Amino acid sequence: MTQPIPNLQSPISNLSFYRFVSYAYAGLVHAVATRHGGVSEAPWATLNLGGSVKDSPASVSENHERLCAALDIPRAWLVTAHLTHSANVARVTQADRGRLFEATDGLITDAPQVYLIMCYADCTPVLFFDPVRRAVGIAHAGWRGTLALVAQRTALAMVDQFGCEPANIRAAIGPAIGPCCYEVGDEVVAETRTIFGDGAEGILPVGPRRRHLDLWAANRAQLQAVGVQHVETAEICTACHVDDYFSHRAEAGRTGRFGAVIGLR
Repeated sequence: MTQPIPNLQSPISNLSFYRFVSYAYAGLVHAVATRHGGVSEAPWATLNLGGSVKDSPASVSENHERLCAALDIPRAWLVTAHLTHSANVARVTQADRGRLFEATDGLITDAPQVYLIMCYADCTPVLFFDPVRRAVGIAHAGWRGTLALVAQRTALAMVDQFGCEPANIRAAIGPAIGPCCYEVGDEVVAETRTIFGDGAEGILPVGPRRRHLDLWAANRAQLQAVGVQHVETAEICTACHVDDYFSHRAEAGRTGRFGAVIGLR
């Protein structure tokens, strides 16, 4: 489960974010922002962090400033990526602070004072933390990224680059469109069955008209398959909770993007 943390340091009282219970470690900074507490106007109201949705650049910039102030981190130390629903994962160092990685949907770092941020509106935020090797990661997993195993590839990149043991990695699956709302077509169903084999039926619940896709379960399964034992899932559907989160599907594409952040002080 997640817990809402109203941020008392924010310049605006209703800026709030969610933290995972299993991430209560000294020196670990993480948050999944809600859509509250920013300056963007409808349909991006209000804490839109996405720069590609035709919102005012000045508003998006101010929203980033507010979130960073809320988390007490310098904005200049953020690192993000141009998301393309890929399984590409990049290692981040302090030299990359302020950088936008191209065509990347997974970021990892073991460098302190580097904060990884990605934006979402139904796609799945997947966060990673290894308290033994002191390394973190973040992934963006829509259906394409999920079926490309981007979460699994991010965990394995931490193993390869930092010597992490999968059993030590604590993964956290944030708010995303849930199996209750995510109806998918035959092509997605077929590809899911190809990727997940016998386990596919457990992540393809039958809906009123067509199959649905359980992104939470699909990402959890691919992580467990490589030995990641600790996976906390928010189980918050963004399409059901547009009062707190942006949802591309529920809002017919006219919406903003909320952000997830993780890093080490």
